[in-house]
Amino acid sequence: MRIALGVEYDGSRFCGWQVQQPGIRTVQGELEAALSRVANHPVRVTCAGRTDTGVHALSQIVHFDTSAQREARNWVLGCNSDLPEDVNLLWAREVPADFSARFAAQSRHYHYWILNRSVRSSLLARRVTWIHRPLDVERMRGAAQALIGEHDFSSYRALGCQAKSPVRILHQLHVRRYDDLICLHLQANAFLHHMVRNIAGVLIAIGAGEQPVTWAGDVLRKRDRTQGGVTAPPDGLYFSRVEYPEVFQIPSTPSTHHDWLGGALLRG
Repeated sequence: MRIALGVEYDGSRFCGWQVQQPGIRTVQGELEAALSRVANHPVRVTCAGRTDTGVHALSQIVHFDTSAQREARNWVLGCNSDLPEDVNLLWAREVPADFSARFAAQSRHYHYWILNRSVRSSLLARRVTWIHRPLDVERMRGAAQALIGEHDFSSYRALGCQAKSPVRILHQLHVRRYDDLICLHLQANAFLHHMVRNIAGVLIAIGAGEQPVTWAGDVLRKRDRTQGGVTAPPDGLYFSRVEYPEVFQIPSTPSTHHDWLGGALLRG
């Protein structure tokens, strides 16, 4: 049978999602080890979107195939009892054999959180990106409009990105301020390597007044990564949601979860 899972993790102490050489700690490696013990056979998982070192996930979606007969509850409880504290399963469910966490996804969401104040936060270290100089959210919003839609995002992807095409559809890019916190919410059909962090880097430079509002569109039109801004740190980046056709009945991340970080800080 094929099983889909919702996975939550703090990426601070992981070297990204994807399994690498022995001794390198990854989310995929920890998850496959725990699933293999519960299934009593080797398990390999496929995810909706690979994340880099230091990037977090509110709801990463994965699938795997197994001959083991387990209740959904047992997959969750069994794996969570064996996983380290910085990664856990949210849910499990049997899905049709044609479901793919990667290829069935219709869109993906990321949130990028910025702490914008003069002093850093000990409580939010490695969970937000700290920018000490003041950022103008209105300038950032104006710049973001040039990126919405279907574009060649060559200027916003890593030089080593291996995607066959640089064309992506950015459905939405919202910029919101919550007191000292700024949140970028991006939704696209798919994302290129470092695309969100490169967009964040450009918007931060514009918000700080280092570049004009038109710079985001200028960079896009050049289709040249060397003409873009710096890549923003991974600390504030969260893979937050994946959308699938309703036929697969994949649980959706509640919208309240997307703003949990801002709410927690404001309540504090």
